[in-house]
Amino acid sequence: MRLARPYTVAVGRAAGPHALPLARIKKIMKRSTAGDGGAGGESRMISGEAPVVFSRACELFVAELTRAAWAATLEGKRRTVHREDVAAAVRDVDLFDFLAALVVAHGDAAGCQGALD
Repeated sequence: MRLARPYTVAVGRAAGPHALPLARIKKIMKRSTAGDGGAGGESRMISGEAPVVFSRACELFVAELTRAAWAATLEGKRRTVHREDVAAAVRDVDLFDFLAALVVAHGDAAGCQGALD
């Protein structure tokens, strides 16, 4: 079994390994740019470095959200992260303000009673 090595970026050579699949990120990037008012079926070019940068940005985002949710879990004297811990992280950290409406919208339907009151 191959163990993951730390993420490194070097100019002129491949970076990696990546926690998120680069092909999937590139596919999402192409799909999201096609819906911005451009001609239907228009193909977009994406440089080789862009998915690598997006992959790293996603890793950092998930790590920070996880850290904040874990802090909420420890406040509740538990060892398992629940959706209300993620909701508390979104509520408490200004960086995640853009997610507040999403968490509130899904919170009522998913059973997060009072998580973002």
